[in-house]
Amino acid sequence: MTAPATASKTALIIGVTGSFGGHAAVALIKHGWRIRALARDPEAARAKTGDHMPIDWVKGDALNPADVIAAAQGVQVIVQAANPPAYRNWAGTIMPMMKAALAAAEQTGARIVLPASVYNFAPDSGDRISETAPQVPATRKGKIRVEAEELFRAAAERGVRTLVVRGGDYFGPAAPNSGLQWLTTRSKGQVRSVFSPGPRDVGHCWAYLPDMAEATAQLLDRENQLAAFDVFHFAGHWLARADEMGASIRRVTHKPRLPIRSFPYLVIYAMAPFMETMREMIEMRYLWTRPIGLDNTKLVRVLGAEPHTPLDQAMRATLADMGCLGEIELGQAVGAAVAA
Repeated sequence: MTAPATASKTALIIGVTGSFGGHAAVALIKHGWRIRALARDPEAARAKTGDHMPIDWVKGDALNPADVIAAAQGVQVIVQAANPPAYRNWAGTIMPMMKAALAAAEQTGARIVLPASVYNFAPDSGDRISETAPQVPATRKGKIRVEAEELFRAAAERGVRTLVVRGGDYFGPAAPNSGLQWLTTRSKGQVRSVFSPGPRDVGHCWAYLPDMAEATAQLLDRENQLAAFDVFHFAGHWLARADEMGASIRRVTHKPRLPIRSFPYLVIYAMAPFMETMREMIEMRYLWTRPIGLDNTKLVRVLGAEPHTPLDQAMRATLADMGCLGEIELGQAVGAAVAA
């Protein structure tokens, strides 16, 4: 299925089958954009997103600048939302993908959109981090993210336009890398327990992906208000206590006694010598032991308000997509969002 021929704006999405990329496609379609997507295997990607998604598929590799340049011909926006799965091989993939997207932006004049994280900031940065806060990453992945953003900041002097939208821990329907995947135990279509990964009195920021993607689409509608290199922080859901996410899951599942347990870090440490993903999880543990949140003052000033779905409503949609409420499947959820 292709987008309507009357669409006058085209966005290339790299990583459309990932957490942010799919939601970006839904939000941009609602805002009148035609969507083109790059995939190594377009048929497999189409099967994953479903025929209901009006996407023009292009075969290519996000690591190959020639493929990205070819796919970006005639587009006004390039959303670089691809990430290595399960934290694997960041060093070998993130910067090559960023450089390929940059080459395409330089060739076509399209604006780059980068969904970003809090990895760029030191553990003591606080719960109201602004866009101008010093970026002093504490991890290898954070250093890579800073390097990526600096690549595009420098490119602004050559006329490349970039929009960075930074959010907390991603969650939502159609989010294969959501923190809720590893913070819950599930069986037979039900949540059996919830893990609390940090001290009870330490807050954590969560970005509900449909809201973050909607904010991004609204910002792109205001192209004439954006700087060549512009950064916006999306506050999302700031949960001041580590057990607030578990409390929401209890309410949504109607299980007031659902166990909320400490995360089994000893198991992660035991598995770390043998599994790269476990080693990466240990490196990012500081995110759960210090209150790191984002200040959305700038975003609200431009948009008037940050798109915000109430926590329990967002949690209900997320758990339904995970098959824990027996309600809707992924394809139906995304299809309904497109049609809305």
